[in-house]
Amino acid sequence: MKGALMSVSDKVLLRHRAIIETVNDELKNIAQVEHSRHRSFDNFVVNLLGGIAAYCFFPKKPCINIVKTIDNQLSLF
Repeated sequence: MKGALMSVSDKVLLRHRAIIETVNDELKNIAQVEHSRHRSFDNFVVNLLGGIAAYCFFPKKPCINIVKTIDNQLSLF
């Protein structure tokens, strides 16, 4: 990657990239959400929502614990 300015939230998500890739892999392989050439937008949405609903019933799901804190330290200046 080229050096570019990134927000703090993007840097945190890059550190947890393995977990994000694991979720994507489970959606593709286990929940059978795949890229196919749907003939209508409705079929695409039904396929996607069906895969996400199936993912909700998985017994073990990886998660990222991100705690956001509101810091008003910079607002003083």
